[in-house]
Amino acid sequence: MRDGGPLRQAGLALLLMAAGTGARPRPAVPGEQPRCNVVLVACDSLDGRLTFYPGNQTVDLPSINFMKRHGTVFLNAYTNSPICCPSRAAMWSGLFTHLTESWNNFKGLDPDYVTWMDLMEKHGYRAQKFGKLDFTSGHHSVSNRVEAWTRDVNFLLRQEGRPMVKLTGHKKQVRVMEKDWQNTDKAVNWIKEEAVNFTQPFILYLGLNLPHPYPSPYAGENFGASTFLTSPYWLEKVNYEAIKIPKWSSLSEMHPVDYYSSYTKNCTGEFTKEEVRNIRAFYYAMCAETDAMLGEIISALQDTELLGKTIIIFTADHGELAMEHRQFYKMSMYEGSSHVPLLVMGPGVREQQQIPNVVSLVDIYPTMLDIARIPVPQNLSGYSLIPLLHEKAESEVSPRGPRPSWVLSEFHGCNVNSSVYMLRTGKWKYIAYSDGSSVLPQLFDLTADPDELTNVAIKYPVTVHSLDKILRSIINYPKVSSSVHEYNKQQFISWKQSLGHNYSSVIANLRWHQDWLKDPKKYENAIDKWL
Repeated sequence: MRDGGPLRQAGLALLLMAAGTGARPRPAVPGEQPRCNVVLVACDSLDGRLTFYPGNQTVDLPSINFMKRHGTVFLNAYTNSPICCPSRAAMWSGLFTHLTESWNNFKGLDPDYVTWMDLMEKHGYRAQKFGKLDFTSGHHSVSNRVEAWTRDVNFLLRQEGRPMVKLTGHKKQVRVMEKDWQNTDKAVNWIKEEAVNFTQPFILYLGLNLPHPYPSPYAGENFGASTFLTSPYWLEKVNYEAIKIPKWSSLSEMHPVDYYSSYTKNCTGEFTKEEVRNIRAFYYAMCAETDAMLGEIISALQDTELLGKTIIIFTADHGELAMEHRQFYKMSMYEGSSHVPLLVMGPGVREQQQIPNVVSLVDIYPTMLDIARIPVPQNLSGYSLIPLLHEKAESEVSPRGPRPSWVLSEFHGCNVNSSVYMLRTGKWKYIAYSDGSSVLPQLFDLTADPDELTNVAIKYPVTVHSLDKILRSIINYPKVSSSVHEYNKQQFISWKQSLGHNYSSVIANLRWHQDWLKDPKKYENAIDKWL
């Protein structure tokens, strides 16, 4: 599908409506408090289940615990697409992935897209951002985009290095992910040297790369990232005895899409329990380092006496499977990958509150506008979290009425050989694939089966039918899958033509080079057949 396709045009119409043209901040009511400052800390790959019981037993996360004591934790917060760029595109636009056509890590928002931060700045907020943004098109490795484009090709190639751990430094080494610490320092200095002097409210964004795994140089073009790396200092924060070793289905019993994911992520080989425990422990240690950076921001606000005037939001773009379901990384609708942390504290936010409602990252956009008292566009996919945080009936405060009882997540990128759609509502998680008929759906009862080990879709056909009907009322998913299929082909053809005679050499040496070079002609022929 070309850039001018019908989905793209619909997305542009939404963008123009969402730009808040002519909207003014709501006039202050006499006696009303001044508008709050806002700080959003968004990390990469933090499993949301670590922020509440029992997941929080595995690692010490004092800053997250501080936010829980003095604020609110959402128990069922989800990414709208479990991969970096599309997930962040949803968070910065307030729109579902299919509306902005953020199909993969190469295809996100246009650089001039009007975000909630743009609107807040336009309406009197001082705005600053540091660190990882990753919501616009044109980034990530060539491998990453080619793997996404060719996911429909009839071949199976390992696209990642085998997950592994690496210990670095010494028992007193705190700063392992130096780039994240540098960005945290910048944010802290900005609070202490600039924000403290502002007469206007401010919005500060800090994007962290942790606890995303580190590059594995042996894995070829742009390396992939399959190394869980930390220092002894952080590893001591992990409670090894609380680490669950996940149960795995046999390879022959796996859902076909899960098998493809496990294989392309280089996880179908043998792993000892010790290897799996270590991968999970090192991942949790990386989460502890992330938590410390959040703590630096909270401390800076305390030191400058801004904490009482500032709403702090902590979240992530997606989770990390850490060897659950025989996979690492994300790109999956299983809880480890799709469930994100979401904590809020600050003026007006109830303390020690746990909210069970399902929410998702598209809710950040209307929430930010609500905090800034900017009229919220009616066409956004998300709903403001403020009524939940203040325990108000949403029908009283939102012209749109109450938020839906479901959230939507979708995935169209690499390491998964089908478009995937998740509807999460009540105790159910319903996962549909492709056109809704060529790949069997999955249904999990998260109350009875929190580890998602038993697909009960065949056992509950009436529930499947009902949930599929709701899903189709939100998104015409067979049509979206078809659009992505066409987009992938056209993008690949353009890329192939741009390489000319270098095509065979370039495609052979992407991240899948270890498998590809065993039989290059076979894999080139498979692509020709697909085209």
